[in-house]
Amino acid sequence: MPDPAALLEIRGVARGVDLRAFGCTRNHLATAVARGEIHRVRDGVFASHTAPPEVVTAAAHGGALTCAKALHHRGIWTLAEDDRPHVWLGAGGRPHPHPDCRCVVHFRAGTMRLGLADVEHALIHAFHCHGDEFFFAAFESAWNKMLIGSAARSRIRAALPTAGRWLVDLARPDAESGLESILRLRLHLLGIRLECQVRIPDVGRVDFVIEGRIILEADGKGNHDGLSHRHRDLQRDAAASRHGYETLRFDYAMIIHDWDTVLAAILAALARARA
Repeated sequence: MPDPAALLEIRGVARGVDLRAFGCTRNHLATAVARGEIHRVRDGVFASHTAPPEVVTAAAHGGALTCAKALHHRGIWTLAEDDRPHVWLGAGGRPHPHPDCRCVVHFRAGTMRLGLADVEHALIHAFHCHGDEFFFAAFESAWNKMLIGSAARSRIRAALPTAGRWLVDLARPDAESGLESILRLRLHLLGIRLECQVRIPDVGRVDFVIEGRIILEADGKGNHDGLSHRHRDLQRDAAASRHGYETLRFDYAMIIHDWDTVLAAILAALARARA
């Protein structure tokens, strides 16, 4: 006998008509609901009890969770969170408002599968909702995690407005932190070129080097907490100094919320290096 609960553990949410392809009849689904094995989201739509609540909300509304929340569920670095669920309904789907509905609806082309949008479409939608920086950091994060292949990257580029396609061209697969992506994008716009992921003798790999003299390190949230990490960073900075480098180290709060201070420090270090 088909097991609707087992199928929904894999899919999270699904339409009953899609589950019939696996042998689940209406009686099978009704029995599973009556036994408490699965949850009926609305007529013809079912969910496992372990499906993320925001994914279930999107399915209740008639679509797929997209934008920042969808990317977050995929483990992709995001610059900001959506304060409300963004729901993709395809090009012409029908919304289903529900109690306490706060959904933001997206009517955009593409094949939408109920529940959670794929990475490719979530990135495209996020570009339109959140702009260049958000998209660039999320795109590099998805690439680094091998969640978008070359064909997907080409499709994403083609789907962006002409004015946004340069972001895909600038992107790299080796950005291990969204902060690195943001820092590189902002400095690129100022005409400051960086060498990325550089190995320096006695130091190891550093995030960026500017003009062969200045090391930039972007420390993410919690990445360098604790005395042992702090001691290691000081050792690396001392080794870099022996080789003639000046190290500038910035954390999440500085890069995101105090950019003027970060930029002033970088420009001052550049002036010293060029003197």
